[in-house]
Amino acid sequence: MDLKANNDIKEFDDKALEILNKYFGYNSFRPGQKEIIDEILKGNDTVAIMPTGGGKSICYQVPAMIIEGLTIVVSPLISLMKDQVDAIRDIGIESAYINSTLSNKEIDEIFETALSGKLKILYVAPERLETSQFLNLVSTIEVGFVAIDEAHCVSQWGHDFRTSYRFIKSFINILNKRPIVAAFTATATSEVREDIAKLLGLQQPKVFISGFDRENIKINIIKGANKKHFILDFIKENLESAGIIYAATRKEVDSIHEYLSSKNISCTRYHAGLSDDERSRNQEDFVYDRYNVMIATNAFGMGIDKPNIRYVIHYNMPKNIEGYYQEIGRAGRDGEESQAILLFSPGDIHTQKYIIDIGTGNEIRKVNEYKKLQNMTDLVYSNDCYRKYILNYFGEEYDKKCNKCSNCEVEGELTNKTLDAQKVLSCVYRMKRPYGVTVLIDTLRGSENKKIKDIGFHKLSTYGIMKDYSKDDLKNFINTLVSHRILAYDEGEYPVVRLNERSMSVLRGEEEVWFKEIQKAKKIVEDNSLFEILRNLRREIAVEEKVPPYIVFGDATLKEMSSRFPKNLEQLGDISGVGELKLNKYGERFVNTIASYLEENQLEVSFEYKKKEKSVRSTSASRESDETHSEKLMKQKENSSNKEVKKKSYMITIEMLRDKLSLLSIAKEREITISTICSHLEQYVLEGNEIDFQIDFTDVLSVDRENLILEAVKEVGDEKLKPIKEKIDGEISYDEIKVALLKNRLIV
Repeated sequence: MDLKANNDIKEFDDKALEILNKYFGYNSFRPGQKEIIDEILKGNDTVAIMPTGGGKSICYQVPAMIIEGLTIVVSPLISLMKDQVDAIRDIGIESAYINSTLSNKEIDEIFETALSGKLKILYVAPERLETSQFLNLVSTIEVGFVAIDEAHCVSQWGHDFRTSYRFIKSFINILNKRPIVAAFTATATSEVREDIAKLLGLQQPKVFISGFDRENIKINIIKGANKKHFILDFIKENLESAGIIYAATRKEVDSIHEYLSSKNISCTRYHAGLSDDERSRNQEDFVYDRYNVMIATNAFGMGIDKPNIRYVIHYNMPKNIEGYYQEIGRAGRDGEESQAILLFSPGDIHTQKYIIDIGTGNEIRKVNEYKKLQNMTDLVYSNDCYRKYILNYFGEEYDKKCNKCSNCEVEGELTNKTLDAQKVLSCVYRMKRPYGVTVLIDTLRGSENKKIKDIGFHKLSTYGIMKDYSKDDLKNFINTLVSHRILAYDEGEYPVVRLNERSMSVLRGEEEVWFKEIQKAKKIVEDNSLFEILRNLRREIAVEEKVPPYIVFGDATLKEMSSRFPKNLEQLGDISGVGELKLNKYGERFVNTIASYLEENQLEVSFEYKKKEKSVRSTSASRESDETHSEKLMKQKENSSNKEVKKKSYMITIEMLRDKLSLLSIAKEREITISTICSHLEQYVLEGNEIDFQIDFTDVLSVDRENLILEAVKEVGDEKLKPIKEKIDGEISYDEIKVALLKNRLIV
């Protein structure tokens, strides 16, 4: 069928729809597919930018069934070739792939099928186009259509440049008859789109952009969390959901895999350091739902057509927005609600710089990679809607709040930061020439650093004017100024900050600076008596351990505890200065002390990093309508004053116990500790009440462990918990000890 001579577009439309229905089982095309297919069937070159999961393959597989001759699909992904060929063979389309996994005999058989005219679609890697064997084949058959997947790889400005893509243009030109050419990719800036058309030699191509927005994916960027604790908690809440955890390095992948496996999480891994057999086996296990959790470097995922991935977690910040957006697009390919979570720490930036430095030889490309890394950093530090930032980056107009990202949902208020911004900008101005962020921070905070004095910056009027900021807070503020283009940042071997036009506008008072600040948990009482209580506990532990008090925890750590009130070990792990070792060693004692303080002072507070959702499953409507047990009980007390509700908070626990809820389920639902539940029971009895209902202790305390505790109590008494714990040979928690004592004092 000579498409260019045939103007009956309706005939092509009917044929395309017939193929879609017959082979793929759909009655209509997805948005954007029909227009792309129509253009290809008119015989015109095409560039299609379609989001991951948008149905790109249909756009070249359907035309391949109509266009005369062989369709060649150029793809860099071995896994994608096999998956797609297996899928379309299964529905009756004669197809094959040629790559390094095949033997010479298998390749010869594919060539014979192609020469016979029976083969409709042939997938090849771009490197294959340069081999004499393949060139001999195509010189003897008609190639009617060439589809190029992951077309951004042709551009050195793209995020996954491959030199082999540069030969595609020459390959097309040496064919006996020029075929129709269509290029497909999921992510491409305007600069990359221009490169695709030029470097592939496309002839007046029509560019289709189906839209970059992945509306079903919620975007969360979390700064400062304990990463391993976060992913462990998240996965436990979503054991039935499939997800990918991306890490920047092989070492990090192995570390996360080992950590989760030690916590009895069934997971697998993927990176270039594993053997081919192990990678292939692990990938298959994930695709076939034998494992729900895949931990991988960015070597994994391209071409993985697994529709039910519910979440993608980035353990480290990726090095560019293109890669990040492509990777999160692997979640929710079935259109169901899904989550993308990025766990950021400042060290991620240095890791990615190192990867760029050692992996990018071309200096021009290296500068471009630094620029992309800065764009990614700007996204992380942006106060605005994350979806808006990403879509605008790709050239799509989006000037609203999505209300489906952590910036849109965060509880905070706009704060005028003009004066602080002017202090930073004024300091940069007085330095006369650009310096790095560290020098700027040290100057603003009044550092006694020898380098600052050698340069003479201790004489500047801006020296020490922001010493009320911590080093990390000031760095975050400067990065936020950069992300809002109020301060310029020049990447390179020695990155520096400098002023720009907006800087001068702010300095002159022509423009104000407003940032959204997260409202942290405020101190409830004017004095910080909890800080003193924690210092006393620290001193007690220091005497027991025979170490200086600061070895246990520093003052800054105790102050943060006393203002944020962590209620459990996970929250305590999010406090600066609380490492895994100290968390395991001292955590329970500090959490219990804080819980007792809150109870004694009748305080109800929310921890800063309180989770807003327990699941990523698509049940938002039911979640909104369902009330937790504790919420219902609280609503019954609406007519009481807030003070009375707080005072009788323990009664909510008692009523939940009466309803036969277990201790752990109450702790989870109310977000309180087991220790607090024990305190509620004690308070109930102290007010003259009797325990006239059954309490389920079994999920916290087994009979065997209870007996061990009571035997230890006979020898060391029950005045202090630590001697009891030390007496018992085995891992008995303070919660178990407290429950055992409570059960035997008040109930038995």
